[in-house]
Amino acid sequence: MDYWQLQFAVNTRIYMRILVTLMLFSGIVQVSKGQQLPDLKELNRYVHVVPGGTDKALKRVELTSDIDTSWSRWKERGYSFGFNPSLTPMYTSINGILSTPYMIQVRGNAEERNKKRWGYHVFEGYARDDKSRITMLVNKHVELERPVAELYYYGTTYNHSEQAYNWFRIGSDVRQHSFLFGRDQAVFYGSLRLTNVLTLGSLGKDNLSSEKPQGDDEQNYREDAKYVNYKELKNSGDGTMFYDKDNKIVVIKVDGKWMKLKVEELPAGVDYKF
Repeated sequence: MDYWQLQFAVNTRIYMRILVTLMLFSGIVQVSKGQQLPDLKELNRYVHVVPGGTDKALKRVELTSDIDTSWSRWKERGYSFGFNPSLTPMYTSINGILSTPYMIQVRGNAEERNKKRWGYHVFEGYARDDKSRITMLVNKHVELERPVAELYYYGTTYNHSEQAYNWFRIGSDVRQHSFLFGRDQAVFYGSLRLTNVLTLGSLGKDNLSSEKPQGDDEQNYREDAKYVNYKELKNSGDGTMFYDKDNKIVVIKVDGKWMKLKVEELPAGVDYKF
C-alpha cells in the first residue's frame, strides 16, 4: 500500500467515525441501552461517502434504504399509495427536526415513478389524523396547453369527489379572513384588487348539465365540470353574475331572480385599439 492509498484509508475511517457520531447525535441511528454501535461495514451499506467531483478529498453523503415488500408500513395506504414496494426502497426516516441553511429539493430521474408518488408528488404534510394531507404535485395534468403544478388539502376520503377536498387557506390563520380555496370554490374574505381585466364566466347550454355523471370525477372531468357549473348557478345567491353566451347577455341574480343587465354602445369619441 503506497502513501496515497494509506492516506485515503485513514481519511475514510475518520469520515465514517465523524458520520456515525453525527448520526447518533441527530437520532438517525438509535442505539438502545446495552447495545453496541452498528457495524461500520453494515452502516457503509446504507450511508455512502462518495466523491463530490474531481477532487477526491472532497466528499458528499448519500443515505439509502433497502427494498423490502414485507415492511409493515407498506400495508398502510398512506405509505404505499402510488408506489410499487417491489421497486421502491423503504422510507428513510430522521427522528428529529430536519433543518438546512440551503434548501430541500425534489428532482426527477429515470425511475421517477417509484421515486415520487406516480412521479408527480413532491411534498406531503399530514394532519393530526395521519390521513388528511397537504399535497403538492407537478405535471399530473396539462390544461390550457401548459403543464400544471397543483396544491391542495386532501381529506380522508380516497376519491376525487368535492367532499374529499378540504379548504386551503392563503393569507393568514385568522378565521373568516384571507382566502379559502376548495375543489370547485374559492371564498375571498378580503378585498380583491385587479391590475388587469375581469372576465365573467361565459356559459351556455353546452356548458351545463343537471345530472352528475356516474363514476370518478377525475375520469369524467369534462361532464362533471358541466354539472358543477349547473349546481353553482342553481344554488347561487343574489349578486351572482355570468355571461349567457347563447343569448349574448350579461345576467345578475337580484332578490332570487335572474335579470338582464342593460348595456349600451360606447359613447362618441371612445374607440379602443384592441
